Amino acid sequence: MSEAHMDAAVAEQFDDREQQHEAAGFGMWIFLATEIMFFGGLFASYTIYRNLYPTAFLAGSGLLNVKIGAFNTVVLITSSLTMAMAVHSAQLGRRKALITFLILTLLLGLTFLGVKLRFEWYHDYVTHVAPGFGFHPEGADLAHIEALHAPLSGVELFMCFYFFMTGVHALHMVVGVGILTALIIMAWRGRITKDSHNVVEMAGLYWHFVDIIWIFLFPLLYLLGVTR
Repeated sequence: MSEAHMDAAVAEQFDDREQQHEAAGFGMWIFLATEIMFFGGLFASYTIYRNLYPTAFLAGSGLLNVKIGAFNTVVLITSSLTMAMAVHSAQLGRRKALITFLILTLLLGLTFLGVKLRFEWYHDYVTHVAPGFGFHPEGADLAHIEALHAPLSGVELFMCFYFFMTGVHALHMVVGVGILTALIIMAWRGRITKDSHNVVEMAGLYWHFVDIIWIFLFPLLYLLGVTR
């Protein structure tokens, strides 16, 4: 690559590519720190109310489908692998491999969102365990709650936490899907090269962060009621 081409990959406010890379990484880590504080507040609130209503949260967790949650966990862990391979391909300047791994990551992200929407949220809505939509458990769900002598108000509170925390996580996934789509277009047009791949690395950090958040959400929400 010519020196002129290499210089073109560096924005005018930076002296060289190394400085540009360090600035991008620093900025992304600051952004992720604010995200950690946001989710930390959610986790702290969840922990407080879980200690206040342990039986209700246990009953509420039993309303969730652990198998589907575990499947989505595997999907996200796999997407972290494909995202890491995409970053590696970008660093080596392997355009075709980069596009392939970005598409795989995108498909896995869409799979996660599709499963969450169709087989969890929609199911919760039609079985009347979605808070704010006529919360009224019936059949096996009601029997499970009554067996634990859990107050319905406490169970509904758990479902509020479940929908809000997984909803915020899904919103971050949607943002990630948008970023991946943009990266695929950029890579297809040849705008991502071995000497200009910061955007892929920063997107990778974001995607891994979202995956890690789910690694915490899964046991906190799903694994309380695994004995059901």
